[in-house]
Amino acid sequence: MDEKIAYFNDLLVRLEEIFYHELSGMTHPKVEYVGIDFLRSKNIEGTTVEEILDNCIKEITAGGLAEEVTYSRAGEGILLILKIKNCIHIPMEAKLQYGLKNEGGVAPYMCPIANMILDRILEVLKFQMVYNASIESIDTETGECSLKCVIYESVEKIGQVGDWRDL
Repeated sequence: MDEKIAYFNDLLVRLEEIFYHELSGMTHPKVEYVGIDFLRSKNIEGTTVEEILDNCIKEITAGGLAEEVTYSRAGEGILLILKIKNCIHIPMEAKLQYGLKNEGGVAPYMCPIANMILDRILEVLKFQMVYNASIESIDTETGECSLKCVIYESVEKIGQVGDWRDL
């Protein structure tokens, strides 16, 4: 692996570990800003979530940040499921998982790829609220991650809930 990529992934590992242990809990919501500048520098346009997603995915794969990104929506359009394959950050996830298993470290809770996609939905479509609800799985052997994100188009949709455990 490129030494520069390894260096930056190590920085992200340390950042995520430090933020996890930050006592006030005020830094956890701030990690949603990690990674967003890549797509902010592109001219991502669209009038629907799907158009934004497709345009984001084109830039992410063209930029070499991930080999493949797929998505599906559920829960009345509020749930966004992202599947990411061979992301540039997989070594970061592997290091965090190793630390969690062997050194009492932290479970991964930040995804720069999801952050940048959610930021574009929020800013371009003017959605009310978006967030990464959970990192469902990270398979460092196959290079595949699955995340559940929440996207609220309007104030009226905030608070809508559903049973997404089996999705």
